[in-house]
Amino acid sequence: MSAKKLTCLDCGQVNRVPAERLNAKAKCGTCGAGLLRAKVVDIDPAILAKAARNDDVPLVVDFWAPWCGPCKMMAPEFAKAAQALSGQARLVKLNTEDHAQAGVKYNIRGIPTLVAFQKGREFKRQSGALREDQIVDLVR
Repeated sequence: MSAKKLTCLDCGQVNRVPAERLNAKAKCGTCGAGLLRAKVVDIDPAILAKAARNDDVPLVVDFWAPWCGPCKMMAPEFAKAAQALSGQARLVKLNTEDHAQAGVKYNIRGIPTLVAFQKGREFKRQSGALREDQIVDLVR
């Protein structure tokens, strides 16, 4: 049985979850938060850096800002994609207005931009508002 590494999006603790329990209600061993939620989670740059570096399950980040019209348009589609990809990927949001340095670090040139990470590397990137099916296709 192989275990998958997942960073808790609440406390930042790296957890090992048996592969057969990835669809179950896996919880953080430190804080008890759910590790594979079927909803979008807002994160900060420190959690993003740790999860992008460590996680074995794809982490899809929506770099956005509250003043961005296309970002607001895509938000419900991103939420639907999070439900569709539950257990296969984790979808998170990072506000580039609150965390401008993260936009610089990850070379975000326009928003919304989706960046997918797995096992310490970026494997996909797409700018512009997308529909649920396009987001799901990006991850799969």
